[in-house]
Amino acid sequence: MQNAQRTGPVRIGLIVGSTRPGRRGAAVAGWVAEVASRHPAVRGGDAVVELVDLAEQDLPLLDEPVPALFGDYRHPHTRRWSTVVGACDAFVFVTPDYNRSIPAALKNAVDYLYAEWSGKVAGVVNYGVQGGNRAGDHLQTVLGEVRVAVVPTRVSLSLFTDFDFSQAQPGDPTGGRIAPGGEREETLVTMLAEVVSWSRALGAAASTAGEPAPVG
Repeated sequence: MQNAQRTGPVRIGLIVGSTRPGRRGAAVAGWVAEVASRHPAVRGGDAVVELVDLAEQDLPLLDEPVPALFGDYRHPHTRRWSTVVGACDAFVFVTPDYNRSIPAALKNAVDYLYAEWSGKVAGVVNYGVQGGNRAGDHLQTVLGEVRVAVVPTRVSLSLFTDFDFSQAQPGDPTGGRIAPGGEREETLVTMLAEVVSWSRALGAAASTAGEPAPVG
């Protein structure tokens, strides 16, 4: 399935990469969306941010008989996922670090498709005990295989310094709230600007070359 010619604002899919009950990913994505709503590109109408929660996509473990490279999707859930991803020009991935990597649900979601990812841009927000950087590194490698260009600025959130557990119940590992330091927001703003500018540049390059640019 090919991407159509882009018009209008850059459509950024904010992908929540964890589906685990008690996850922090939804709260992290909420913070990203709140900061993005105040970003000049969004306020000026040059970009829009749309939440894409993998927990709501209901994707089973990859069950397509034909490799994604061929775009021959046999199942309704794959075609629905293709429509969601294909409608985005760019992405911001929110991922925790699960045992030095990304959640299985996120890897599975990437593996379902190819053309819908290809030639687009992404930013990464990772979080975990050590900031989630190992997951972010792995995700960048995975995205490279489906031809997604990852911008250089990344947001890393530590469970020790960017979350507040003062009101959490003792012994509750799912408690606490996100409370990023001021420099984290500044980094996120820079990353969002890169996502928008890179997406515009790749779209312009594709149009000049006579190739279809991502949907928008």
